[in-house]
Parts: sequence; C-alpha cells; structure tokens
Amino acid sequence: MAAGYLEILRARHATRLLVGTLVGRLPNATAAIAIVLFVRAEGGSYSLAGVLAAVYGVANAVGQPLLGRLVDLHGQPRVQLPSAVVSALAMAAFAFAGIGPLPLAYAAVAAAGLFTPPLEGGLRALWPSVLPKEGQVHTAYAMDAVAQEVMFTVGPLLVTLCTALWSAQAALLVLNVIGVLGALSVVVSPPSRAWRSAPREAHWLGALRSPGLLALLAAFLFVGIALGSITVASVPYADDHGGDAVYGWLMAALGLGALIGGTVYGARQWVGEPARRLAVLTALLAVCYLPLLLMPDTVPMVLLTLLSGVFLAPCIACAFVLVDRHAPRGTVTEAFSWLVTTFTVGASVGTGLTGPVVEAGGALWGFAVPGAAGGVSLLVLLATGRVLAASGQGAVIAASSENDPNRAVEPRFSTGDRA
Repeated sequence: MAAGYLEILRARHATRLLVGTLVGRLPNATAAIAIVLFVRAEGGSYSLAGVLAAVYGVANAVGQPLLGRLVDLHGQPRVQLPSAVVSALAMAAFAFAGIGPLPLAYAAVAAAGLFTPPLEGGLRALWPSVLPKEGQVHTAYAMDAVAQEVMFTVGPLLVTLCTALWSAQAALLVLNVIGVLGALSVVVSPPSRAWRSAPREAHWLGALRSPGLLALLAAFLFVGIALGSITVASVPYADDHGGDAVYGWLMAALGLGALIGGTVYGARQWVGEPARRLAVLTALLAVCYLPLLLMPDTVPMVLLTLLSGVFLAPCIACAFVLVDRHAPRGTVTEAFSWLVTTFTVGASVGTGLTGPVVEAGGALWGFAVPGAAGGVSLLVLLATGRVLAASGQGAVIAASSENDPNRAVEPRFSTGDRA
C-alpha cells in the first residue's frame, strides 16, 4: 500500500504541490470555526457568528468556479496568488475591525470567501502534467482526498491552539498568512508556472455545458447533504450520551473512516468503467449510513460512525476521475471547482435541513437523512449512467456552440494540460 503512495511523492514537484495546496487551503478549512471563535471573543452572539460563517461559505461557493474559470483562461500564478492575498487582506480587515461596524464585517467576510483561491481544482489540473501514468494520477486523486481529511482534522486543532496561545484575532491572522505562503509555494513551482489550459470554446456556461459533469454534480449535491446531516444529527445523540466529548469522538471517527477508506482505495489500481464503480461506491456509502439508525451505546456508535465514513473518500476520488474526463476542453480547473462548490452547498443544505428534522423527531429522524440522501445520489447516478459512461467509452458528440465535447478515450485524460 505504501509503495504506491511513495511512488507519487517521489515524483518531481509532487510533494511540494500537495503540501503547498494543503497549507494554502488552511484558511478555508478553518474559516468557520475561526470566525465563530473570533465573534464570541468580541462579545458577539452565536447567531451572528453563524450568519458570518454562512456568508463566508456562500461567497466561497460562488467564487470557486468563477476563479477556476479565470485560472483556465489566464494561468495559475496570475489568479491564485492575487486572490489569496486579497482573501487574506479581507480577513485581516475583519480581524482588526471586529464586529463593531457590522456592514464592514459582512463585507470583509464575504470578500475573504469570494476570493479564496481555487487551489483544489488547480492541484487536480496539475496532476496529469506531473505524473506520467494514468494509474498514478488515480492514486494521486485518492491521496488528495485522504489529505483533505487530515487537513480538516488538523486545521480546527490549529485554530484552537492559536487561540489558546495568543487570541482568536491572532488565529485569523496567522492562518491566513500561512495560507498565502502555501499558495505562493504552489504558484512559483515550475509545473504551475508552465501549466496552460487546453484551447477552449468561448461559452458562458463554461464547464457546465457538459451533461456528464451536470449529472455528477447532481449526484454529489446529495452526498454533501448526507455528510452535512450527520454533523447535526450527532448533536442530540451526543447530548444524551455524554455531551461534547462524545460529539468530538463521533466527528473524529467520521474523518478517520474516510481516511482509512481513501488510503485503501488509492493503494489499488482499479480497472473498469469509473462511472459504474462510482455507483457501487455510492451504494455502499448509503448502506453504511443505515446502521446509524440503531443508535447504540457510545462505543458501538463511534464504530458505526467510522464505518459510515469509509466510502466517502473513495467516492470523492472516483468522482475526480470522472470530472477530469467530462470537463470540456480548457475548463478543467473550473470543473473541479464546481465539484467543490456543489459539495459545499450540499453540506450546507444538509445541516439546514436536518435541524428542523431533529427538532421534530429527534436524533433517530436526523440519522435517517444521510441514508435517504445517499439513496437519492445513487438513483441520480443510475439514471444518468449512460451519460457518465459516454466519455469513458470514447463517445463522440457533435461540437456546436452549445457543446465542446470531451473527446478523451481511455486511458488518456481530458485535460490535455501537460507542461
């Protein structure tokens, strides 16, 4: 298992790009908790903290595909670094101004989210230019998904550590400075500077003119809903079984399950049609949510939560392959950014939907939401199976002003973005 990952990390520039991207994304991964802690330190209410965190999230969801399109048009250094600096300056303005002038606080947080650089999509666009074999790129996608789980686990710990050592204001400032340094490390690397998007057809829909990509985004909206719903449904369960400590264990188990699943998945070279494989993985993901309805004692529940996360990272890694194959030429960064946005929006919908469900029926009804959402995601994949499989089968679609087809035939990638 380790050999496959070591082969990736030994490739020239691979470790630098992976680590730089993860470090550059720290401000985004920690924004919600950092904003909440800062608002509370300033004497603001939890409601205000929640609204400001939501404003950041919505602005981030809007900005990722827009900035991704700019990256495809103008290259990574011209977009990634300036947007990282603007985002950090906006968060610094929020940290120094505080919540006194509320319009300024809202504007600063919105700007910080809107200009968050699309480093995720940028990294996935770079992998085919760094790694010579398609199998290696698949492994890199899985390693990428695993690394995200580590980042979203370590990130909040860094926020709380900075807050404990210095202050919530210092946490905002330090993490955003670190984020700019991470983005800088990526954009000055030779692969990032040399990367150019494939020629693209001008179209206002950009990557969204791909039917396969639209199908995939529809399915992953519900995967996001499932993940977001668990974070809310676990709260009343934890309240009845030991409080905040139990909730922390449940969330840690969810992340650990995804980390284990992604690690195992990426260690193997998979054959066959990725669209069919994604449907199988999504079915397993939905099935593993169902045992949560049993709501046993704490230790078994932690184990069930770990199981529920096992197939999340493999689903994401497999989706990366399909995004790459269905992205119209010249839109690969934007396409990956749309996946990030859709997943984020889905998670937000899941948290918003599950709150009233839990109030009406308790934790049991809350844990029914992820299973149902996973089932809907599977139905979407099954209903659009031909569309998702078309690219992998080398389907040819007539080009027009409405459609710039992905002509990739296995085993090549659609990006065509080799340095």
